[in-house]
Amino acid sequence: MTVHEFKVEMTCGGCASAVERVLGKLGDKVEKVNINLEDRTVSVTSNLSSDELMEQLRKTGKSTTYVGVKK
Repeated sequence: MTVHEFKVEMTCGGCASAVERVLGKLGDKVEKVNINLEDRTVSVTSNLSSDELMEQLRKTGKSTTYVGVKK
């Protein structure tokens, strides 16, 4: 499993919930999601590629950028 980190334009708990909801639709393809609303970062532990995760995160309608693989 790889941990991918993204910056997502989240301003409130509702934004964070939207991120959880769209990533939750991937089911067991996502092992863990860690959302830091203060830093506006989302760490996703998954075997999916960063592109696949980015595509899913964009469904929130929020501006999203890929930071990289978290070590």
